[in-house]
Amino acid sequence: MGKIYFDYNATTQVHPEVLEAMLPYFKNLYGNPSSVHHFGQETRKAVEDSREKVANFLGVENVSEIIFTSCGTESNNHAIKGTAFALKNKGNHIITSKIEHHAVFEVCRYLEKHFDFTVTYLPVDKYGIINPDDVKKSITDKTILISIMHANNEIGTIQPIEEIGEIAKKNEIVFHTDAVQSAGKIPVNVKKLNVDLLSISGHKFYAPKGIGVLYIKKGTKLHPLLHGGSHEKNRRAGTENVPYIVGIAKACDILQKTMEEENKRLQKLHEKLEKGIFDKIESVQLNGHPSKRVPNTSNFSFNYIEGEGLLLSLDLEGIAASTGSACSSGTLEPSHVLAAMGIKPEIAQGSLRFSIGHFTTEADIDKLLETLPKIVDRLRSISPLWEDKIKANKNLK
Repeated sequence: MGKIYFDYNATTQVHPEVLEAMLPYFKNLYGNPSSVHHFGQETRKAVEDSREKVANFLGVENVSEIIFTSCGTESNNHAIKGTAFALKNKGNHIITSKIEHHAVFEVCRYLEKHFDFTVTYLPVDKYGIINPDDVKKSITDKTILISIMHANNEIGTIQPIEEIGEIAKKNEIVFHTDAVQSAGKIPVNVKKLNVDLLSISGHKFYAPKGIGVLYIKKGTKLHPLLHGGSHEKNRRAGTENVPYIVGIAKACDILQKTMEEENKRLQKLHEKLEKGIFDKIESVQLNGHPSKRVPNTSNFSFNYIEGEGLLLSLDLEGIAASTGSACSSGTLEPSHVLAAMGIKPEIAQGSLRFSIGHFTTEADIDKLLETLPKIVDRLRSISPLWEDKIKANKNLK
C-alpha cells in the first residue's frame, strides 16, 4: 500500500481538472492581462471569467468585489492592515479571538506593537466556540474592525459568523472572516455570513499554492497592501498570475457542483474514523465541537504520549497526519487553540489532527485504524506516565 495522506487542512494536491485548465496559460496563452494587444486581451478575458466563477462560488453579485491575491495570508494581512490604516482616524480598537490562525494573530500583534492599535482577543468555550455576547461586550467607541475565523484549522469548529456579522453591522464596524479552512468544505456565502471582508486560499481546496482571494464588499474602506501598478482596480498592485487565477476559479467551479455529494461521502469516512479510534483506543478525547465542525477534521488527544512521537511513528508507516497547524510546525509550544479551550498542556501535547479530503478512501481509514492502535500501545508501553496510571488503577481495585 502506498503513502496515505490525512493532512488536507495543511494543503491539497491540485485536482487533475484544475491542472488541465491551467496548462494552456503557462505556454500558449501567456499575454500580460494589462496589455492592449490580443495576447493580453486573451488572458484578460480569462481573468475576468475566473473572477465571475469565484464570485458565484462565494455568493457575490458584484464581481468587482473579488480581488486575487497570492495566498490566504496576504488576504488576511490586506483585510486587517488595510482596514486599520484606512480607519485609524475613526478608532484604534480591533476585536479578534484567541484561536485565530497566525496569519491573523501576528498581524494584530504587529499593529499593537508598531502602530498604537489595541486588540481584544476573545476567549472560547471548551469546544472552541466564541460567544457572540462577548463580542458585544468588547465593542467600544474606538472599535473599527472585528476579525473572527469561520472554521478553525486545528479542530474544525465553526464559529457563529452570521450572528457576529449582525452585531458588527448594527454597530457599523467592519467585519472580516478568515474562511481559508471553510471554503471548499462547507458553503461559504458572503451575504448569509454578513461579512464585509472574507479571505480564502486556493491550495486548501485543490487549486495550486500561491493563489488566494479577498472579497471586499462595495464601499468598504481599505488601504492597499501593495503599491505599484493599477492592477485589480488599484486595490492590489502586481501582474496577475493568470494560470493560478484560472486554477482557483476551476476549483471553485468543481466544488460548487460536487460539494454536497462529496460531503456525504466524507461524512461517512469521518464517522468511521472517529468511531474506530474510540472503539480501539482508550484514554483518548476528541477536541472541538462534536457536530459544529467542518466534515473533514478530527483532532484527538491521546493521553500519556507525545503527539510528535505519534506523528513520526505514523510517518514511518507511510501515514501523514499533523499535530496542528502546518504553519506552527517546528515549535515545541502547545497549540494556542487547545490552550484557549482550557486543555491542559500535558493533554494538548498528545494531540493529533486527521483531515481527510477528495482523494481519501475507505481503505485509507482501514489502514489508519489498523496501524494507529498498535503505535499508541507501543508508545504508552514506554511512557512512565502510562505506567503510573496502570499502577494507580491496580491500587484502586
